[in-house]
Amino acid sequence: MDVTTTPHAVDIDWNEAFCSEGANCFRFGLDDSGRAYIGSTLAPDEYVSDSVEALRALISAVKAGAADHLL
Repeated sequence: MDVTTTPHAVDIDWNEAFCSEGANCFRFGLDDSGRAYIGSTLAPDEYVSDSVEALRALISAVKAGAADHLL
């Protein structure tokens, strides 16, 4: 997993942001090579990137309760 805080030469196609209460907004995106990205609208130049498979595994784990202790 890569954490980036500086702009890349990568063109990321961001989906519409998902916002919960209090305008905490996250967005998901893909680049031309198929890497997946998760970012916050509060820090548009910062994001986490990994493979699409890793993003699928993360979402499945969260849905299964792996992050429930953070709620």
